[in-house]
Formats: sequence, C-alpha cells, structure tokens
Amino acid sequence: MARERERNEDGQYVGRIPPEDVLAVFDSRTDRARPLTASDVMDALECSRRTAHNKLNALVDDGALETRKVGARGRVWWVPLDGEPTVPPERDDHVPDTVRNAMADVELPGTGETLENRREALRAAYDYLTENPSAKKSDFLQDVFPQHPAGFETADGWWNAIQPALKELPGVDPPQERGHIWHFLGG
Repeated sequence: MARERERNEDGQYVGRIPPEDVLAVFDSRTDRARPLTASDVMDALECSRRTAHNKLNALVDDGALETRKVGARGRVWWVPLDGEPTVPPERDDHVPDTVRNAMADVELPGTGETLENRREALRAAYDYLTENPSAKKSDFLQDVFPQHPAGFETADGWWNAIQPALKELPGVDPPQERGHIWHFLGG
C-alpha cells in the first residue's frame, strides 16, 4: 500500500498522516488475522518509527486499535474483533498528544486490564501534578493512590511502579537527589 508522499525542496515530507491512512494499512492486509508492527506501518506510510508509534498509540487511545507488548521491546497492533477500523472521534480531554504518547510508551508492570488500570493510575498521578504543581510523594499516596490502586495492595508498591513512569512524562520535574517536591513545569 506504499504511496508516494510529497516532499519539499529539502527532501522532507510535507503534510500530516491522517488516521484514515493508518487504518488503511490494516485494511490492506491479505491476512487480516495477523497483527502489524510499527515497522509494517512505517514501511507502508513511508514515515519515521516515532511517527508510526504516535499514530498507532493515538488509535489505541481512541479504541480503533488494540496493542500488546511482545518480547522485551516489541509491540504489535490489531483491529479489535468486535469492530472494523474506524476514524476515531475528536478527543475531548485536555492531554496533549505528546503526553498521551509518552504515557503509552512508558514501561509499567502488568498486561491486559491490570496494565490499563496502571495507565489510568499514571494518568491520575499526572493530572494531580498538573493541578498541584508542587507535590510530595505523600500527597500522591494520600490523594491519588486510594482512588487508583491499580491492583497494588500497598501505597509503596504503587509508588514504586508509578513514579519511574511519571518521571518520563513531559513537563514533569522529579525531585533532585534527597529532594521531596515534584514539580509540574507545564508544556
């Protein structure tokens, strides 16, 4: 399904890749049961790996695709059995694509529903920090953990999983060594 994308005088691609083009890659498969990799999408759309990941993760967030980690660094995407690929509705939340994509890329323990619950807990911790731009670990444990335990029995276990992922998100300034205050710098 490779198509020739327009380039500018410097040889760079121009224009954006709409979600319809990504979903068309799934429609064009001869084996509709085979999941696709980012490389498959990258080759078909002639885009960078980062662009392919961003587009695929946005479609997962919108429910048009599902994904699963395979191996140490691999991931596959597929169209859910209960539906056909569709163009996702406009997003109504306030999280920029860069943050949404970073949340999808960070490592969290678990799979399936457990992983989804942990991504929701990460999102809740991020939202809390954006609303409270200077927060301590104890604030997260008191105000976020009880509503979003994500399968963890203890607050410390929860924090040990969430805080490394939270550090990776745009605009988050974790405490320096021996520091206690997490800051949100915006973005």
